[in-house]
Amino acid sequence: MRNRFLLASLLTFTALGCFRSPRLIQTPVETIAPRPEDVGTIDGLMRAFYEVVNIAPHGPRQWSRDRTLYSPWIRFIATGTSPSGKPEIEVWDHQQLVDETEPMMKKGFREWEIHRTLRRYGNIVHIESTYETESGSPKSPTRSRGVNSLELYFDGTRWWIASVMWMSEDPDHPIPTDSLPPKPQ
Repeated sequence: MRNRFLLASLLTFTALGCFRSPRLIQTPVETIAPRPEDVGTIDGLMRAFYEVVNIAPHGPRQWSRDRTLYSPWIRFIATGTSPSGKPEIEVWDHQQLVDETEPMMKKGFREWEIHRTLRRYGNIVHIESTYETESGSPKSPTRSRGVNSLELYFDGTRWWIASVMWMSEDPDHPIPTDSLPPKPQ
């Protein structure tokens, strides 16, 4: 009877995806201590968030520094629209994000913040950060824009990013005017 229960449990967990085959880590990320200037303030955390992804083609990566910005349970959530028009998402932990984006980074990638709104209550913060990107060759880069949605918390010592969700702009989803820098008068 006990063996049937264990087998039934194993089949249930497997069907639910609770047991996953080990994934291949393609890009090892060394564990390092965070830079105090990166995690001491919200502005420092956001500066580092963008600095770590600005990489010249075939330039050195900052994945170890990047990892110091996030809580151990970080989730990165890319949202968008499928070719058929249906909403879709992809969810990664830090290592999965590194492995998935490494080919793009190898070709060169720059991202910078163009506008930010912040809402704080005590030790929690929600940030909406509008960005622009350039990827590929500096001679003919591919450009895009979008919005990052970040959840931060302060543990009494430092700031952490607990989650990052983003959506790139597309013709059906232009960035709202209140998420863009004010137009000069």
